[in-house]
Amino acid sequence: MCGIIGVIAHEPVNQLLYDGLQLLQHRGQDAAGICTMDGNSFNMRKAKGMVRDAFRTRDMRDLEGNVGIAHVRYPTAGNASSTAEAQPFYVNAPFGIVLAHNGNLTNTAQLKAEVFRDDLRHVNTGSDSEVLLNVFAHELQAAAQGRAPTREAVFKAVKALHRRCRGAYAVVILIAGFGLVAIRDPQGIRPLVIGRREEASGADAWMVASESVAMDAMGFTRMRDLKPGEVIVVTSEGEMETCECADSARLQSCIFEYVYFARPDSIIDNASVYETRLRMGEFLAEKIRRDFGHLQIDVVIPIPDTSRPSALQLANRLGVSYREGFIKNRYIGRTFIMPGQSERKKSVRQKLNAMAVEFVGKNVLLVDDSIVRGTTSREIIQMARDCGARAVYFASASPPVRFPNVYGIDMPTRSELLAHNRSDAEIAAEIGADAVIYQNLPDLIRAVQAVNPSLTAFDASCFDGQYITGDISEDYLHDLEAARKGIAPGECKLGGKKTRQMDLNLTTR
Repeated sequence: MCGIIGVIAHEPVNQLLYDGLQLLQHRGQDAAGICTMDGNSFNMRKAKGMVRDAFRTRDMRDLEGNVGIAHVRYPTAGNASSTAEAQPFYVNAPFGIVLAHNGNLTNTAQLKAEVFRDDLRHVNTGSDSEVLLNVFAHELQAAAQGRAPTREAVFKAVKALHRRCRGAYAVVILIAGFGLVAIRDPQGIRPLVIGRREEASGADAWMVASESVAMDAMGFTRMRDLKPGEVIVVTSEGEMETCECADSARLQSCIFEYVYFARPDSIIDNASVYETRLRMGEFLAEKIRRDFGHLQIDVVIPIPDTSRPSALQLANRLGVSYREGFIKNRYIGRTFIMPGQSERKKSVRQKLNAMAVEFVGKNVLLVDDSIVRGTTSREIIQMARDCGARAVYFASASPPVRFPNVYGIDMPTRSELLAHNRSDAEIAAEIGADAVIYQNLPDLIRAVQAVNPSLTAFDASCFDGQYITGDISEDYLHDLEAARKGIAPGECKLGGKKTRQMDLNLTTR
């Protein structure tokens, strides 16, 4: 998961991009990058670390220009420590193109071979984003036919890109001397929204971002989400034009954005994230009342911060006291996106501190947004017991995570997923809870549709194993898991099955 921004204005955009990245910092804490365009020249700075650490005053002074894109990245399997994987990426032919990408291509191996063999292009890193950039550059060169880039050539290139690429991709692109391009994949898996504000001169400034929250603080008015398969072009003169370029497009956005990744004050596909999380609490309360009415619950306590809206609404519906039982240290990174299991476990008690007064002698219902590996849940439950809780029940606002996400969320292999091949009772025993309560998938879908009824389909593959792009096989998952474990290309044995490992070279955001 990453955060991307593109801005085109009639005044310097370096501060806008920096401020926007800070508002999207929750989407990536490993690296940050900004590229601005001044006429036909690009100015780029990218580095590892948080936004505040990646840019100094001297860096910002060098980022001249009225057009730019920016990116924040979180740690990945494989090359998380490599600065070379930081975005945006750049190619000098044709025209000079810079790209930032949120998502994950699922046919990277095939595309990488095509780019080298057929397109006669070279990829320097293991990132699928660089592959995507080279595919776009090749198709734009073919569409332009030796002339300067035009909107029609960009639209033709994106149509070809949609035909070649599979998976999730929300993309912002700079083309030297031309302007800004934004693309959303034909399923609309990853979010992308466009906004506008009027400058002092009366001209329009445009922003494209992963979440609407990046626009709110800077005076941009959210216009709408990009449609699946849509491309938006804004020229350097500020002229905007759109094209729905996919042969077959259907909105099936990632439902895990509403569960966990997006900020609650964002709006994704016309659905308030905060409102969807309130609804998740309502439906979870219904399930507890229906199926777990025998539990004696004295207090509902959220695991900060994402689960607060769901926990609050759940407590209200059950008529049970809501209390804050954990204090969060905001200077510790997200445990979900930490690269190693030992680091995640070590960080939990650094990140959260329990207040014994809210636990001692009580039957406690802890509420979290999801349970992935179970490491954090296990430590938190033990903290509650150490504080004197009589019984500890654990509720998840989302269904069991049983399958890997291949569309841009760096989830673990199936063997590392707590819920994979385990019953609810086995999960409760594994994390030390007296009971575990999961949201039903239909209720999670209802929670989002209650806020925007026009949303009819979602990517919920990490819950149901249904991969909406239709190209994910058992061999693909085996090979992906082997790549995550660092097994060299060749023969590998996984889960008792011998399979050939593909040279995926995936960098999954």
